[in-house]
Parts: sequence; structure tokens; C-alpha cells
Amino acid sequence: MGGNYYMIHDYLIFVGVFAIFFFLTTSIYLFSQNQNLKKRNTRLSETNAMIEQRLNEVRLEHIGTKLNPHLFKNILNSVQSHAYQTYMSLDKLANVLDYILYESNNKYVSPKEELNFALSLIEINKIKINPLFDFRIKSRINKSDSIYEEKVFAPLISVDLIENAFKHTDFLAQDSFISIYLELENRIFTMKVSNKASLKNILEKEKSGFGSQSLDQRLKMIYNTHYQLEKSSKNGIFTAELKINLGEFYDKMRYSG
Repeated sequence: MGGNYYMIHDYLIFVGVFAIFFFLTTSIYLFSQNQNLKKRNTRLSETNAMIEQRLNEVRLEHIGTKLNPHLFKNILNSVQSHAYQTYMSLDKLANVLDYILYESNNKYVSPKEELNFALSLIEINKIKINPLFDFRIKSRINKSDSIYEEKVFAPLISVDLIENAFKHTDFLAQDSFISIYLELENRIFTMKVSNKASLKNILEKEKSGFGSQSLDQRLKMIYNTHYQLEKSSKNGIFTAELKINLGEFYDKMRYSG
């Protein structure tokens, strides 16, 4: 009787040890598999991120190839139609062309460079309007802002809003106007453009495609949640306001390496 007891006791101990061993071995195996799976998922995520980044770069390059010839055409038309102001036009045009040829190929420029380009582009477009036309431009640029000379601004972002204002304005209407406001304050860039358009220009604006679409695409791909673009139309007056939190975007770029 005593022998059977010890045999059962030993057997239970063996079973217990085996169960513990099996449990530990299985746990180690499952943990190892889980770690390998996590590493695989991490690699896949990194690969997907790289593919998506490259896709965005290709899209931006594609947009750029369409944007620059379109911009050249509009600028040259403005200069050609007002030969009596050719000297001043060419001076501004030289600044614009230098920027397009040399700076726009960079991924980012400084707000200082983009704002200088925008002001030159506005001056060129002003040539084709009557001196008595109601044109308002105001800028509030804080040159001591910490972001003013940092490479954080996507080049040519300001083109679309400026070009659309001049393209779709009814210059012959008595109450017609163009208003442009530029601001850089507290590391936030603001651009607000308003203009009065005729019915013909309203219809053309609805049919026009590329400029507005390219701006929306670029902003979303580059600045993601760090921008706001609001467009409205009331009584034939179009208003577009763009805000980019360059400070937040710069911090994200710096910390992400």
C-alpha cells in the first residue's frame, strides 16, 4: 500500500513538472513568435511609409512639371501686354524667374524667400490693371519671427491664390476690386485674397481645374494637419484664406529627424 502511494506521488510530481516545463516552453515559443511578428509588422510599416513618401514625392514632382509652364505663360502675357512698363516688369520678372528656376526645385524655402517672390509676382500682375482700379495689398510680416528664415515653406504655394484673383476678376465692373493680405506672426503664415468676379469669370472658375486642385493636393501632402484653407463665394465676391502653422510643422520636421 505504501509503495503504491509513493508511486502515485512520484507520478503526480512528474506530471506537474512536465506541465510546468511544457507551459514554460510554450510560453517562450509564443513570446518569441510574437516578437518576430512585431518586428515583421514594424518592417512592413516602415516599408509602407517609405513607399507612401516616395509616391507623394512623385506626385509633387508631377504637379511641379505642370505648374511652372502655366505660371510662365501668365507672367509673360502680363509683360507683353504692357510694353510701356517693360523695364520695371523685367526687373520683377528676373526675380520671379530666378526663384522659379533655382529655388522652386528645393523641397522647402524660407518664408522670407516665398514672400519676396509673392510680392514680385503681384507687382507683375498689377501691370495689366488700370491705375484707378481698386487694388488693395497689405502685409504684416514679422521679420524677427523665429521661422522667418527657416527652410519650412513649400515653394510656389502662394501662386494659386494670386493668379486666380487676377484671372477671375472683372476689371471693368464699377465695384470690382482685388484685396491681398499677407501675414507672418507667431510662426503662423496667413494669406487672404478676395476679388469681385463677373458671371463669365464665375463660370470659367467653376470649370477651371488644375491650379486649385494642385494647391489642395500639395497642402494636404506636405502640411497635412498643419494648415487650413477656406474658400467662400457671396454676391460674386470670392474669398480664399490660407493659414499654415509653420512653427508646428517645423517642430515636427526637427524632432522626426
